[in-house]
Amino acid sequence: MKPKYIDPLTDFSFKHLFGAEPNKDLLIDLLNGILQGRKVIKNLVYNKNEYVGDGSTIGSVIFDLTCTGDDGSQFLIEVQRTNQSQLKRRMLYYSSKLIVDQAPKGRRSAWNYDISEVYVVVLMDGFRMPGGGDGRYLHDICLCNRKTGEVFYEALGFFYVELLNFVKQKSELATDLDRWLYVLTNMSRMDKLPLYLRKPIFEKLFDIAEYSKLNKEDRSMYDVSLKRRWDEYSVRETARKSGYDEGLEQGIAHGMQKGIEQGIEQGIEQGIEQGIEQGIEQGIARGKFAFVRNLLTEFSFSDSQAAKAADVSLEFVQQVRQELDAEK
Repeated sequence: MKPKYIDPLTDFSFKHLFGAEPNKDLLIDLLNGILQGRKVIKNLVYNKNEYVGDGSTIGSVIFDLTCTGDDGSQFLIEVQRTNQSQLKRRMLYYSSKLIVDQAPKGRRSAWNYDISEVYVVVLMDGFRMPGGGDGRYLHDICLCNRKTGEVFYEALGFFYVELLNFVKQKSELATDLDRWLYVLTNMSRMDKLPLYLRKPIFEKLFDIAEYSKLNKEDRSMYDVSLKRRWDEYSVRETARKSGYDEGLEQGIAHGMQKGIEQGIEQGIEQGIEQGIEQGIEQGIARGKFAFVRNLLTEFSFSDSQAAKAADVSLEFVQQVRQELDAEK
């Protein structure tokens, strides 16, 4: 039996619910919750939408938005439903492009670098913040002075929503953002709009999200999108548990042992500290090698698919494949 409501976190669903002009009030409300008062959006214009509903990987929805704030100011926001491959670099690239594209072709001296504010919002579904996080589900990132922590430039910001860290129950929902994230992660398991979400914005969302109201073509696209999301999640978790975690544990243990040996020669504290650092580096390398190996052998990933899933270079995957060929 099909759930009553579609899963908002598939590529098709996210575009269906938030990517159309008649539904922009839904996106405005969600973004205002994420921006936490930094800016208050009153209106927005979709500049371009990229959507690859039948692609081989999830996370291909991009909204490029020009927003008008409650103070009359205009600023740019890019919303990404993205996977984890080179996340920080990709977001830096996208934000830089939004800035560079504002420059006129001529008369730059007259323009005087009058750059609009730029923000990138990333919904991280099924993966962690690269480099580790602090357990929070909302990461507000900006340019700042490394020593003092003082903000260097206010008009460029990155908001990462780490959905794996959102574990609040319905009785704990205190803010509009809490309610939005609870809906995004739980709506497909609901059979009606609950009383604690009785607001016009959610009434509209739930009405649009009914599976029975999709036409035949949209149902087919949604079913494909949902299957791909869960297939990729299953593959990623299976491969990671059977390879990455084991390699990481072995590498750290190896590094700790080396640290103790170095500690005898260099001083216990310094040696062990260096050993831990080396162990983490070795563990990550071993874990990624085992992860990629499983993707190639157990799941028949192509080189490019394995590189994207494991967040490694294509050259790294090719090296793993060469070692596998040598073992035959």
